[in-house]
Amino acid sequence: MTAQTTHTVDAVVIGAGFGGIYAVHKLHHELGLTTVGFDKADGPGGTWYWNRYPGALSDTESHLYRFSFDRDLLQESTWKTTYITQPEILEYLEDVVDRFDLRRHFKFGTEVTSALYLDDENLWEVTTDHGEVYRAKYVVNAVGLLSAINFPNLPGLDTFEGETIHTAAWPEGKSLAGRRVGVIGTGSTGQQVITSLAPEVEHLTVFVRTPQYSVPVGNRPVNPEQIAEIKADYDRIWERAKNSAVAFGFEESTLPAMSVSEEERNRIFQEAWDHGGGFRFMFGTFGDIATDEAANEAAASFIRAKVAEIIEDPETARKLMPKGLFAKRPLCDSGYYEVYNRPNVEAVAIKENPIREVTAKGVVTEDGVLHELDVLVFATGFDAVDGNYRRIEIRGRDGLHINDHWDGQPTSYLGVSTANFPNWFMVLGPNGPFTNLPPSIETQVEWISDTIGYAERNGVRAIEPTPEAEAEWTETCTEIANATLFTKGDSWIFGANIPGKKPSVLFYLGGLRNYRAVMAEVAADGYRGFEVKSAEMVTV
Repeated sequence: MTAQTTHTVDAVVIGAGFGGIYAVHKLHHELGLTTVGFDKADGPGGTWYWNRYPGALSDTESHLYRFSFDRDLLQESTWKTTYITQPEILEYLEDVVDRFDLRRHFKFGTEVTSALYLDDENLWEVTTDHGEVYRAKYVVNAVGLLSAINFPNLPGLDTFEGETIHTAAWPEGKSLAGRRVGVIGTGSTGQQVITSLAPEVEHLTVFVRTPQYSVPVGNRPVNPEQIAEIKADYDRIWERAKNSAVAFGFEESTLPAMSVSEEERNRIFQEAWDHGGGFRFMFGTFGDIATDEAANEAAASFIRAKVAEIIEDPETARKLMPKGLFAKRPLCDSGYYEVYNRPNVEAVAIKENPIREVTAKGVVTEDGVLHELDVLVFATGFDAVDGNYRRIEIRGRDGLHINDHWDGQPTSYLGVSTANFPNWFMVLGPNGPFTNLPPSIETQVEWISDTIGYAERNGVRAIEPTPEAEAEWTETCTEIANATLFTKGDSWIFGANIPGKKPSVLFYLGGLRNYRAVMAEVAADGYRGFEVKSAEMVTV
């Protein structure tokens, strides 16, 4: 057994994606705190380190899927296409880490196994899988929204003689060319990997549980003139993003869908379809697609007509035809529906013909058909938002375990803190904003850094939200969510993709502009809703 070594630092950061990288930069370089970051991966990148599957792509345009805090970095950066790929995102984050000399502040290949609050000392004791113990006044959790893998339990899976791969653990450089491949999952990741694999595999069997609404991503090359134009306009672009709802950079519509003729609606939808982008289609066409059922049905009907038009075989089109509300995180693709016109691609509708078992040779469906496979790919997503927290032993005041605190549903105050866990902050915690992530991450990390700076200047021993403030924020998030159509569908954004998990509100759906205003008001009001413990308050 490895002997424990204890270190003392000011702050521990867990995770090395966008949030962890920025948190270490802010706490060390700007606040001057001794800071150490941990990530179980062997390098920076967070979810983009692990998700190396073919076709991995951000659905945010390249110029906005990055940090805005360094103006010089924005001007020096470049990109090749409208949307940024996984290898490019990983390269970008590695460049940021090296640019700010952050690598020496991270311990990669190191997993945090526990974080225990020591009440008498007002310190956190963080233990790693290497047997090291770190004591710190502050802990910033940047473990990511989408990193706790969801792996379905299929009968007989352990008997399969082929390979099984989860998209979030794709072996680097792994090719499936010339092989018989099955894919389970048709969300964003599933669509990307299906579209990428189809031209190169011998045969592709897609097991479709819930057909998805999706629109073209519209990824296209960009030229130096277009990049120069964006760089010249970056101040306005970022100002608009941070003062919008979803922060994707486009102008969000306020026009009610039913206020125009059907002909005009379809013209607007077609224009968005041709341009590309899932969030743009949902929030840039009309202002009420996510809140009004008639408007939503107009959008859904338009997409269903496209599915029928694109997929040539009527039976395949039926299997892939989405039904009900267009009310999940909006998807976009690089030719997903077109893939099913290929002779080597087959769709199996597993709601009407469920998977009975996995055998040595493949997947058997309820109709008795054996779908012979060499490889079974799981694009089954994540236990989003709180999943990673629950996999670490986290205990706050009086030994309270995070799983007990979050019994029933995960909660927070403002998406960044939770009662009974002093000096413990979260980036993209429960009930944070539902947006393009980098602007939200910057908002939260800057707020956390400002709060820690406030605590340091004022001799604050411990700061944590009151249970009442947390309950009020949860109610606010619930009320906003209930005013939308999102709550009427099963989606990972409510935890509905995890068997046995009670669906609950996991996001603040009020938009980034409103969220930033609330955060600023709370700080300006002396950290309203927080219990601040200090010997003497000296300066704000």
